[in-house]
Amino acid sequence: MNIKLNWDALGIGTSVACAIHCALLPVIVTSLPVFGINIIHNSFFEWGMIALAFIVGVYSLYHGYITHHRSFIPVLIFAVGFIFLVLKQFFIPFEYLFLAIAVLLIITAHYKNYRLCQKSKCASPHHQH
Repeated sequence: MNIKLNWDALGIGTSVACAIHCALLPVIVTSLPVFGINIIHNSFFEWGMIALAFIVGVYSLYHGYITHHRSFIPVLIFAVGFIFLVLKQFFIPFEYLFLAIAVLLIITAHYKNYRLCQKSKCASPHHQH
């Protein structure tokens, strides 16, 4: 059984999961600290999510760039988004603003990469992976 993983979809999914974690989780799970569980503003968890977004993003964009389209635009969009993702960790008063910008840019980068990959597949039907 050959399972193909869409890395752009995974990147979009992890970006959305990060946004949900940062924006909605504090409202929904305010009782977790009572049970000794703290994933809200947990530095290890936050940096782990950032690392996951970076790994998925870099792999997806690298693969799209090398294998399909040779466009640097998704990489630039992702880089700017990732900068905002890291900055939110250091500029707490702007955390949600920077997060919103980061998620929007990272999702845009993955979407642009996905569209460019699809376009290149259409332009080259005999393309080997």
